[in-house]
Amino acid sequence: MPEPSTFAFRYDRWCGWILGLFGCGRRFSRIVVTDSELDVQLGIAYRGVVARSSIRSARRWKGLVFGWGAHGWRGRWLVNGSSKGIVVLDIEPPAKGRVIGFPVQVRELAVSMEDPEGFCAALGLSLDPAEAG
Repeated sequence: MPEPSTFAFRYDRWCGWILGLFGCGRRFSRIVVTDSELDVQLGIAYRGVVARSSIRSARRWKGLVFGWGAHGWRGRWLVNGSSKGIVVLDIEPPAKGRVIGFPVQVRELAVSMEDPEGFCAALGLSLDPAEAG
């Protein structure tokens, strides 16, 4: 059984400091890939576990980002500390997550990554080379 791979959220300098004040900074956040699941935690703001067999694809975020933290609606969730390095995962069947303790369904999960390519490689997925960030 391979060792779990742990990845860091990408934070903008100012955002990392502010999110840290709310218990969502680097010390309390992580993304862990095991042979069977993906475990994502952004401090107290977001927690979700996705079966790897449910992750259908990965792509880079296209477009602007107007918020940082954990936010979304109707199954589409953005969990980020930066507007760069965002990887979007398509999930089917939808996974369960929690946003500030409230249960949510997750069919699309976007996360800001320090190492987007390494993260996708750990998941066994390819990431398009366009828009490196």
